[in-house]
Amino acid sequence: MELLQLELSDNEWPLEYIDHERNIARAIVYDDRGLLYFTRLVRQDEFGDGVFIETAGGGIEDGEAPVDAIRRELKEELGAEVAAEQEIAVICDCYNLIHRRNINHYFLCKLIALGKPHLTRQEQERFSISRSVLTPQEALREYEAHTDCALGRLLAAREVPVLQHALKLLSQR
Repeated sequence: MELLQLELSDNEWPLEYIDHERNIARAIVYDDRGLLYFTRLVRQDEFGDGVFIETAGGGIEDGEAPVDAIRRELKEELGAEVAAEQEIAVICDCYNLIHRRNINHYFLCKLIALGKPHLTRQEQERFSISRSVLTPQEALREYEAHTDCALGRLLAAREVPVLQHALKLLSQR
């Protein structure tokens, strides 16, 4: 299994400095019908206003293994219990606006069960996170549709290569 590795730059905002790094676990979640599960975020913040899809995931806590973090995050954000099959990508990207470099560990995860998400108050209020279930084609169109804004371009640059890699891996099964 080939691990996709990319180092991406933020060409949307000027680089002043990067003062912190965040390790993140993310997932391409799929089911037996070939549907994919994402978070849908309504954003009104320093990056601008917009509605975007994004792979579910979040910060890896101190001492936590990335695979454990993704199981926890998927239960919180999607209400999903999954089988984390394999790590498929490590994507490093920067957000110059908030002076942060992210190290995103992507996993391919098969959905086992779906329940109610357990979002924090901040996730509910700041981002209005909800679950979005899409076909692969719908997901690719969603990313493309939001490349008319800076955050949409940053998300698409990170997420589309991983999604395409995951779809290739799934098609080889």
